[in-house]
Amino acid sequence: MNVKSSSFKNEDFIPKEYTCDGSDISPDLEWDMVPSAKSYAIIVEDPDAPAGTFIHWVIYNIKDNKLPKNVPKVNNVSSMIQGVNDFGKVGYGGPCPPKSHPPHRYYFNVYALDVELPEKSGVTADELKRMMEGHIIDKGVIMGKYKRR
Repeated sequence: MNVKSSSFKNEDFIPKEYTCDGSDISPDLEWDMVPSAKSYAIIVEDPDAPAGTFIHWVIYNIKDNKLPKNVPKVNNVSSMIQGVNDFGKVGYGGPCPPKSHPPHRYYFNVYALDVELPEKSGVTADELKRMMEGHIIDKGVIMGKYKRR
């Protein structure tokens, strides 16, 4: 499953607008439609964080094969459910690596699922991964980098 964004290209730097140094809004994303998918889920991870993989976004029950930029940071957005990121907040939290660090990598993992998952508030990435077990029929990823100046 190919994943793309008009906000940044795969393996390129993520523009400041989508980070803690800018407006901290989510970028637009689009992926290949998987004909048998009932829903899609996205988990955004930074494996370069000092304390281990840091979660920036948890969202699921996406019906379409795209998301617009600036998804509102609320639990339920037109039937999509957003979980809690590692900032302790609902919705997207943009890249915000320590200023002394080299560029971090941000993986926007998109999962095609054969079910719609139960609505649950405050879902973490680990919980979502457990809920998706046995239901992932395809997966794609786009990776962007960011370094604070």
